[in-house]
Amino acid sequence: MQLLDGKKTAEDIKNEIAAEVQSIKDAGGKVPHLAAVIVGTNGASLTYVGSKVKSCQQIGFDSTLVSLPEDISEEALLAKIKELNEDDDLDGFIVQLPLPKHIDEQKILMAIDPDKDVDGFHPTNFGKMALEMESFIPATPFGIMQLLERYKVETAGKHTVVIGRSHIVGRPMSILMSRKGNPGDSTVTLTHSRTKNLAEFTKNADIIITALGVPEFLKGDMVKDGVVIVDVGITRVEDTSNSKGYVIKGDVDFDEVSKKASYITPVPGGVGPMTIAMLLKNTLLARKMRSVKK
Repeated sequence: MQLLDGKKTAEDIKNEIAAEVQSIKDAGGKVPHLAAVIVGTNGASLTYVGSKVKSCQQIGFDSTLVSLPEDISEEALLAKIKELNEDDDLDGFIVQLPLPKHIDEQKILMAIDPDKDVDGFHPTNFGKMALEMESFIPATPFGIMQLLERYKVETAGKHTVVIGRSHIVGRPMSILMSRKGNPGDSTVTLTHSRTKNLAEFTKNADIIITALGVPEFLKGDMVKDGVVIVDVGITRVEDTSNSKGYVIKGDVDFDEVSKKASYITPVPGGVGPMTIAMLLKNTLLARKMRSVKK
């Protein structure tokens, strides 16, 4: 069994990006500029956005944090997004989810300029991804593809089972794994909470990508020997013996499944760090695309 070490791979990618940024600086060019919009004071969101800003500093990007109050109106948020769309100094920006309940998330994501949508959530980018055109790939699926590629995991002709059908992970993963090329060329089954006899699918899978959000859902008796496991799940589980009062669990029962897997991502330290690295990679791509247009 080999760990798909997202923490190490993400650092490798950040170092590669940092070298490119240094080359841009040396040539007198403009370095990439990423902005993050956060509404309210959700603890997990603040932590996540903070690590994005820190990563920008680490690799030499310019970064801007736009903090807005929890009670901001939808109209005021849309006005801020219009302002960011029109800011020529900005290459890309993200709106941290979830948003407060009085704001329509879909309306906000649709308002982002597709050329600055480095999260890859806009329908224009999603459609381009599905048509195998150059686009911003959603950061988590992009990170998974990079892990599979860099660890030389064979995907061609394999049966991939994706658990979860969200627009952020499950649906894009099903598209990416079936695309032509490496990684890809896989036969994909997309399963979800309504799938009957889910274990019948997972037992026959060569690769399982799970983004269900149910701690330790996937057990050892649900997989075959040699399976490749990518665990996107990340859930806080109460644990009074831990100083934080909780532990982080993935969708996979790691102790059981790792005994049968050929490759497996740990939680934490697997897919999570890759998501931020891919956001930076998308921002670098946005800067290059904007340079070509000028």
